[in-house]
Amino acid sequence: MATSIPNASTTVEAPQKKSLARHLPTGARLLLGLVFFVFGLNGFFDFIPPPPNLDPASPGVAFGIAMKATGYLFWLVKGTEVVAGAMFLANRFVPLALALIAPVIVNIFLFHVFLEPSGVELSVVLLALEAYLAWSYRAAYRPMLAMRVTAGA
Repeated sequence: MATSIPNASTTVEAPQKKSLARHLPTGARLLLGLVFFVFGLNGFFDFIPPPPNLDPASPGVAFGIAMKATGYLFWLVKGTEVVAGAMFLANRFVPLALALIAPVIVNIFLFHVFLEPSGVELSVVLLALEAYLAWSYRAAYRPMLAMRVTAGA
């Protein structure tokens, strides 16, 4: 039985990373997609019941009522959540989805900091996932962050 011994002219490929770290962007993307897709759809179909003891005088509830009273803002935000969540889950246009959902995440975080402190933990997790994915896809944002750009180039 003959065995071949690689000589100096044979190229050896580096072994692939076998660590869990290579799956972190995918996990973060799927988690963010699931959260926004489900809660965005809930804004349209109300399949998750609200907490039983909501105080209409609380600032958080008043904010939600005011968003619905505008006639468009609540639906715009929930529609953005559904679209961005679907983009994350489908792994399509992820840098665009991150840019679309960033103002929503900042508003969720500030809502929980200033109006409804009970959910601040989840908002910090969402903010961290957004920041991590933005860092993971930073190459896609490089042209957008150029100081000077020629139009049409």
